[in-house]
Amino acid sequence: MSRLVECVPNFSEGNNQEVIDAISRAVAQTPGCVLLDVDAGPSTNRTVYTFVGRPEDVVEGALNAARAAFRLIDMSKHTGEHPRMGALDVCPFIPVRGVGMDECVLCAQAFGQRLAEELGVPVYLYGEAARMASRRTLPAIRAGEYEALPEKLKQAEWAPDFGPSSFVPSWGATVTGARKFLIAFNINLLSTKEQAHRIALNLREQGRGKDQPGRLKKVQAIGWYLDEKNLAQVSTNLLDYEVTALHTVYEETCREAQELSLPVVGSQLVGLVPLKALLDAAAFYCEKENLFILEEEHRIRLVVNRLGLDSLSPFNPKERIIEYLVPDSGPEQSLVDKPLHAFIQEVGARSATPGGGSVAAASAAMGASLACMAGLMTYGRRQFEHLDAAMRRLIPPFHAASAKLTALVDADARAFAACLEAMKLPRSTPEERDRRAAALQKGLRQAVTVPLELAETVASLWPVLRELALCVNLACRSDLQVAAKALETGMFGAYFNVLINLKDISDDKFKDQIRQRISSLLQEAKTQAALVLDRLEERQE
Repeated sequence: MSRLVECVPNFSEGNNQEVIDAISRAVAQTPGCVLLDVDAGPSTNRTVYTFVGRPEDVVEGALNAARAAFRLIDMSKHTGEHPRMGALDVCPFIPVRGVGMDECVLCAQAFGQRLAEELGVPVYLYGEAARMASRRTLPAIRAGEYEALPEKLKQAEWAPDFGPSSFVPSWGATVTGARKFLIAFNINLLSTKEQAHRIALNLREQGRGKDQPGRLKKVQAIGWYLDEKNLAQVSTNLLDYEVTALHTVYEETCREAQELSLPVVGSQLVGLVPLKALLDAAAFYCEKENLFILEEEHRIRLVVNRLGLDSLSPFNPKERIIEYLVPDSGPEQSLVDKPLHAFIQEVGARSATPGGGSVAAASAAMGASLACMAGLMTYGRRQFEHLDAAMRRLIPPFHAASAKLTALVDADARAFAACLEAMKLPRSTPEERDRRAAALQKGLRQAVTVPLELAETVASLWPVLRELALCVNLACRSDLQVAAKALETGMFGAYFNVLINLKDISDDKFKDQIRQRISSLLQEAKTQAALVLDRLEERQE
């Protein structure tokens, strides 16, 4: 798995295209950095850049962008709707894949120190990188904005973490840190700026102050007016979308607007968004409206419609969802993305991977998909209309399992590759031998975990498969029979792969527990597959 950090620097320029483009080039030309998004706002006079790369690469990319901004932006002439205190106002580092928050803190520290030393500007640390509680939130550091900096920098409690305590008129000050994925989400209103801000005060966690907190945890918000769009916005930052979700912010804004008799006319996502945030919103609207939508593409389309994400400009999921922009497969194409013919050829090649574990996962995934297909061939047909409610309940587990099992095709190959890498480690000294042994044990446990997850996933499907066999469209009888045997084959494959990797693990207690569990799952699979086949044979045309 590639190590990936996201960097989202916010620069105080949203109108001068030459400046915006120069900063873009500075990032894009940094080796190892991939520029994903550039979102300029004329009224806010601010541009949000999003790029990813390895930890050391994104630090260089952020520094290159800052160097360009230092030459081209003069904060003494800046005006805009968005709160700001510097030419490079804020530069957060966010863990995306294969890295932890601690590494992002180190990125912020390295960036802040080098920025201050090279450009001679004050730099503050916030978020997870903050060195004191009073600097943990961005609004606390930015209070008073650029205009307050000359006096603020004279106060001992506001001495910067890096750089001088002197005011640099052309630059101001920069805040950098590490945080979770922040979603910048604005809801459009046909209202005044003051009405939008009133709603923002009611919703944001800070509220109107300590005595009047707002309703939504981990949400920052203000109201402003976009002259170029001729509408107001409740502009929010979701600091943790798993605490307060996109749809919650939108629905609560709609409720507040309704009380003021104000129309909500869609919304806007600034920058990129995690896939899970949109799928969580889709799940909310599917439940709220009793909708039956399986495909990820359709669920995202539903959210775009319900939130009005395309109200100000087209919303292209392939350009706005970070997982779609940065696939997990790395430089080589993943096994599941290859054509079937190529995958089969690779299985038959003189190479240890893909092997039995990947084939077992593929077999089980196809079994789950066949069951899903049989359910969909029953759902929505007039002659089986009485079964629609049952199909809505029975189909989703197979659809979800198919996606999970498909991912295990590559996961198994990666687990085996990790074991091979551990075996190649040097073993000349006692320390090297210890490190090699520890790495090998870790690799073997992962090589056991993947097929065990396959087995547990298949085991969860037997109850719904038995029920589906009792009522499925009999035109799909053979498909469901193949599904049962494909799932059973996947279980056999998982069993053998667990055992072969288990034998070299040194923890006897772990080995006994896993051996008992996988043996039990295999025996259950034999019994359940036979039951499904019997039920299908007993049914009459």
